[in-house]
Amino acid sequence: MKGEKSFTVRAYQRAARTISRLPSEATDMLARGEDLTEISGIGKAIADKTAELVDTGRLGFLDRLIAEFPPGIPALMDVPGLGLKTTLRVWKELGVTDLDQLEAAIETGALAALPRMGRKSADNILRAVQFSRSKSNRLPISRALAVTRQLTAAILERCSEVDRVIPCGGVSRFDEEVEEIVLACVTSKPKSVLGAASSLPGFAALLVTRDSESTIEFESGVRVTIHVVDPATQGAAILYLIGNSGHVQLLGQRAAEQGFELSERGLADISTGVLETFAGEESLYDRLEMPFIRPEERLGGNEITQAVSGDLSKLVTLEDVKSDLHAHTDWSDGRDEMAAMVREAKGRGLEYIAITDHSSGRGIANGLSLERLLAHMAAVKEVEREVGGIKVLRGTEMDIRADGSVDYSDDLLRELDWVVASIHSAMGQESSVMTERIITAMNNPHVSAIGHLSTRLIGERKPIEADYDAIFRAAAETGTALEINGSLERLDLKDARVERARKLGAMLVITTDAHTTESLGNLEYGVKVARRGLCRVDDILNTMPADKFIFWLKLDKRSRIVSSSGHD
Repeated sequence: MKGEKSFTVRAYQRAARTISRLPSEATDMLARGEDLTEISGIGKAIADKTAELVDTGRLGFLDRLIAEFPPGIPALMDVPGLGLKTTLRVWKELGVTDLDQLEAAIETGALAALPRMGRKSADNILRAVQFSRSKSNRLPISRALAVTRQLTAAILERCSEVDRVIPCGGVSRFDEEVEEIVLACVTSKPKSVLGAASSLPGFAALLVTRDSESTIEFESGVRVTIHVVDPATQGAAILYLIGNSGHVQLLGQRAAEQGFELSERGLADISTGVLETFAGEESLYDRLEMPFIRPEERLGGNEITQAVSGDLSKLVTLEDVKSDLHAHTDWSDGRDEMAAMVREAKGRGLEYIAITDHSSGRGIANGLSLERLLAHMAAVKEVEREVGGIKVLRGTEMDIRADGSVDYSDDLLRELDWVVASIHSAMGQESSVMTERIITAMNNPHVSAIGHLSTRLIGERKPIEADYDAIFRAAAETGTALEINGSLERLDLKDARVERARKLGAMLVITTDAHTTESLGNLEYGVKVARRGLCRVDDILNTMPADKFIFWLKLDKRSRIVSSSGHD
């Protein structure tokens, strides 16, 4: 916002990432007297600021920066479609400094009158503002998982009496948004655990406390309920805490059919009242004569029937996925070098990976010009030789322009192995226009897949309006794959649309949209979505071994048909 040199911004970004990757918490390192400047990428200024954050919980430098701007500016920057440059323009040229003033400027036509803005762009921004105001206080799964990991580590560190901490509720079921974090602490000493709740980092208030549970609120506004569970009876207790209620009710009906009553304590024989307890969920499912059902599949639908029939056992698993077909490096907006990404993919057991740095249309993401793309293609082959033991595909994530055209020429695209085409702009187009735009891109003979089709960001940006059935049918007809993007911010396609796309014959790939080596782990989340969409191995293209997939890529695009009997 201040127009600082880009290398200054990047220095802070690199330092933040370095600190997040440290084997120990910076707090502990400073307590031991360690010098952070000895860590590559952290200079004295940033080391001093880090120490100030640890010591005081605040950063004077940040406070002074924020004070230079009107208080409503950060909220404006968060409005999808507004962006940094437009935020500066509406502030400097229209005097708009908060959401109310922005809405007023749109209603009077002042925003539309700005050069290069127009009525349509202003209307799209208005819809984004209205969406921002309507957002619930529910936590997106990306934040919920991060908070869960932090709290789990803190509890285990502070409470030696806890055997283990089990995430429950919506986090365990992998719901897209959750109302609160639910944690089960397995221990035979409940008082010591609940008593330590107030010592957790960021603790603000104790809202509810009972013999075996406490609900607390943190300074961030996040609400957490901690349950204490006895090791001997944890199987049924965890089942109830994970939910959902519909699934538990269905299990209760199955138990009743077998002469039992299901409760948080276990299974009670209806005729004798004798209670049978379980030390784990798996043994409880086994006692009900059925396979274990993973938490993310407990939807309260027909999952029990599917499990008993064996259908759930046929769903795709993480071990089935042989590749990642959407990954970024520091050539565009990724944070790690290409070689580091490839080594990490190899270390995770993948047979092949597509390096898909952004095309020239994504200037904000350091997209590749024609000359840089040619150099990028050469670098891909060099890294493949350097790392060895993994196939590296030359790829791109290319913008689908407002009219359905793409950034690179057919002659250039013909030289690439894998082309992902994605919507990154003009997201407010009418449904019919957006549908035609995407189908036009699909008809390009060199577009391999459509990335994050709905463009949604969970809790932050609504999906585009389009005729999804028409798009799914066009994907099947043109031989264009659809991406199940495993990035926690996206999870796009969502599970219900994955199932619909599969039924309409579309081919699917599970990808990470990774921008760091760590985020190559997003494959796990993409698999969870695919399983909720009832995808089997044959529904997912990148379950093919490398040699088979490379052969498949050489086929004419419209001939890339996956038969119902498998990848033939």
